[in-house]
Amino acid sequence: MEKLSNQQLAAIRKRLLQLEKNLSQQMEINRDAASIVALDQTSVGRISRMEAIQQQSIALSTRRKTCLRLKRVQDALQALANNGYGFCEQCNELIAFERLLARPEANLCISCQNHADTKT
Repeated sequence: MEKLSNQQLAAIRKRLLQLEKNLSQQMEINRDAASIVALDQTSVGRISRMEAIQQQSIALSTRRKTCLRLKRVQDALQALANNGYGFCEQCNELIAFERLLARPEANLCISCQNHADTKT
């Protein structure tokens, strides 16, 4: 596989920057949804409170996943700036451009990712 061209790297950089912006906005939106559920049961019934706690749990999970993906995007941007982007962290082979377009923060080639997925 050939090294990524400057045009390919520019396209991925643009995609990473847009993704970083979108994920940052999503973190802001999810911040309020993940806030602590009030204990005042006079204003909210027991069932409503349980639903609120469940919604909070979902929001916290979503926020954690978004935060993790944002970190990966920022790591990819850093690797791009240091000319270390696009190489599998496991086998050091070049990650396919198509995979990077689909998931620009990917740090494993598809083969190593499949292997990692079967381990878990």
